[in-house]
Amino acid sequence: MSERARVRRTIIVLPLVCGLLLTGSACGGGSKKEKAEATPTSSAEKQKFAKTRFVANAGLAAGAAYKWIVKPYRAGSFKKGADGRTGALVKAGLAGAFTYNRLKAATKNAQGDPTLAKALVPVTAGIDSLKSLGTKLRKGEANDNDVNSVDKVIGQVKDAGKSAGAPVTDKEPSASELQKG
Repeated sequence: MSERARVRRTIIVLPLVCGLLLTGSACGGGSKKEKAEATPTSSAEKQKFAKTRFVANAGLAAGAAYKWIVKPYRAGSFKKGADGRTGALVKAGLAGAFTYNRLKAATKNAQGDPTLAKALVPVTAGIDSLKSLGTKLRKGEANDNDVNSVDKVIGQVKDAGKSAGAPVTDKEPSASELQKG
């Protein structure tokens, strides 16, 4: 690295580090008890945000399941000899894991709203049954029952949301969102 590059990096990094140190020390006052009592939202706001987060997570799960699992399966993309089968299976495996992850997050979000929590009680067993879906899809071991169960669970989650006043619409995540989980 040249001398000029080192100087430039020092000029950029030094103010950033100082700013972080000053910000951290400015936020450090007060006792632990004071920090523990501070709440960013009231219980009414938590419930409102619970529905919003539920809708977002369930929508992402529904979008991923439909775009990368249900639709390609019905189109025959997972059958042996199909063009792009390997890529479709890998994407479906990622989508299966992503769908399960987002449905579990949606279930957790629903706990902030009593109506939504009650509506989701019958669906939680179906969500838990999807745990191994990503692995099955990635290995090419998924069958009609697996894909239909995904479709059924997504439908049940949407119905539960709708009955609790939180209608869910599909939101297709990007491929990079799938990889992040």
